[in-house]
Amino acid sequence: MEGGESMEEWQLSDKDVVLVTDNASNMIAAAEFGKFPHVKCFAHTLNLASQRALKVATLSRLLGRVRRISTFFHRSTTANHYLKEKQKCLGLKNHKLITDVATRWNSAYDMVERFLEQQPAICATLLSPEVRKGQSDLCTLNETDVSNAEDAVSALKPMKDATTLMSEENNPTVSLIAPINAQLFQDMTGTIGDSPMIHAIKNAIKTDLLKRYNSEAEKKILRTASALDPRFKGLPFLTVEERLEVYRGVTEEAASLENERTLRRTEVTEAPEVTGTLEEETPDGPSAPKRKASSSSLLVSLLGRSFTDTEGTAEPKTPYASAEEEMERYCKASSLPLTEDPLNWWRVHEITFPLLSRVSKRYLCIPGTSVSAERVFSTAGDVVTAKRNTLKPEHVDQLVFLQKNLQIPKC
Repeated sequence: MEGGESMEEWQLSDKDVVLVTDNASNMIAAAEFGKFPHVKCFAHTLNLASQRALKVATLSRLLGRVRRISTFFHRSTTANHYLKEKQKCLGLKNHKLITDVATRWNSAYDMVERFLEQQPAICATLLSPEVRKGQSDLCTLNETDVSNAEDAVSALKPMKDATTLMSEENNPTVSLIAPINAQLFQDMTGTIGDSPMIHAIKNAIKTDLLKRYNSEAEKKILRTASALDPRFKGLPFLTVEERLEVYRGVTEEAASLENERTLRRTEVTEAPEVTGTLEEETPDGPSAPKRKASSSSLLVSLLGRSFTDTEGTAEPKTPYASAEEEMERYCKASSLPLTEDPLNWWRVHEITFPLLSRVSKRYLCIPGTSVSAERVFSTAGDVVTAKRNTLKPEHVDQLVFLQKNLQIPKC
């Protein structure tokens, strides 16, 4: 089934559709074939760049050592029991060790971070003779390894924070991509004090990120979305020329939407005018309008030269002029704090910026990742099991919807 047929089936033909996919070549080709505006999933982009960093030789060997220790504690009930006792004695949190998953880079970050948190308890546990039975070659990390682990966590933290932010479902995410991507470029630029491993990690990530989001059409979508997010509307990550170009594009789009809206209004058939009068029904009917018209004419004749309604006769502003004025006021307004909700801001200021608010609705609804869609498939896998394989398709849709949206209060 082609994209156009799918759009018609889901009744999306009259919507502003933007395709959000991962970075796979077949997905990129599908977007080009369908001629859809296309945004690549930023979470997938972060994963690809971080996976490249995890292949740095020093870090890869370190992950292997940490993974072996973590796996041992997961398999050994004795070691796990002693670990809990050591955690209690040392006043550490009763956290289990984490083992990474190959397809999720952040699980490797979590594994190393948890290892560093529990390192004193792990060392004390591995010194116990009962734990080391049959595992004489199992050793904890040495000082160099611990130092490298701390460096790795420090270098990868911006990527971890960005991944967590982009997994959000209740706030706009597409407007985050451009500013976060620019910040990651800055964070992944090497400094004089970096260790060789940190330098290699940063270089691997930056090299991979440089290959992404180079399409002019994609950059336009991302920058426009950021400009329409009142938290990032200043666009400090762009040059002055690029900034003005984005603002000009938003202004033109706002004016275009207003022109379309005006055209639709004029196409609506007006009600037929009433041709009859009330002269026959009421004897006083014809005299009142005549007196009013005569009075108005006399007033204009007498005072018209002194009290000309200049404001009323002024030319109405064009949609572009109105949009330009709104954009100027929008740029001068204070930026929204990063902790505030941009959608709520637009809800409050929709009357102040009616033209720009329409454009914001087109862009801020675009998801910056395909995470939500993948979560739905995971939920569907939990609902449709081998024991429930006779469910009807419509019931599956209903159950998945309820599973994702029904909030059952806890007793």
